[in-house]
Amino acid sequence: MAIGFEPLLVFLLFSLGAILSSAAVISLHNQCSDTIWPGTLSGNGAAILGDGGFELASGASVQFTAPSGWSGRFWARTGCTFDQSGSGKCITGDCGGVLKCRGGGAPPASLVEFTIASDSKSKDFYDVSLVDGYNVPLGVRAVSGSGNCQYAGCTKDLNANCPAELQIVDSGSVVACKSACLAFNTPEYCCTGNHSTPQTCPPTRYSSIFKNACPTAYSYAYDDATSTCTCSGSDYLITFCGQ
Repeated sequence: MAIGFEPLLVFLLFSLGAILSSAAVISLHNQCSDTIWPGTLSGNGAAILGDGGFELASGASVQFTAPSGWSGRFWARTGCTFDQSGSGKCITGDCGGVLKCRGGGAPPASLVEFTIASDSKSKDFYDVSLVDGYNVPLGVRAVSGSGNCQYAGCTKDLNANCPAELQIVDSGSVVACKSACLAFNTPEYCCTGNHSTPQTCPPTRYSSIFKNACPTAYSYAYDDATSTCTCSGSDYLITFCGQ
């Protein structure tokens, strides 16, 4: 039996929607004892989630829908003060003295990074990165996806064991831990110049501190094998100061 034009059109539109639909709901939950101010950065001209940055009280959660093909990152800013116009500053993760970020956060800051699939047949990629250093514990968990869908995170308090030469101190307390690249800016720590390949830029004693504490997080630029996660058709839960 021949299929009429209208049913065929509906079928094709439905099939196309199934192929193209790969949006992901990304939830952020603050389990820290204090308020944080998450920052968001979108790549490739993609939608800016959360208007770039916002306040998230202890115990509070928020959700955003990342469209198919979206890429970007999330991080926590701490110790922030903003006026009614949204101007101010943060002790860690500051993004130019504004509540609504239009660029990345100042390192050191723990990051969650995403590339959402452009269609339902492809995979999402995500990771937790300490390449720019560390400020608060965080983790990302895939929800109801298919594939490997690994957990990625760094839930240890690295500030408590941060070497003195990497410490960021405020009011007598260590509030963040620099990466060796940020602290020393040399090719062997930044994987630049003569150290710009995986073969010439192995782990260092500093990156090993991060990796030993947080095995599923990126500890330096070429830490791909154990740190890049993939999943298909999933939503995601980012938890600050918890799993």
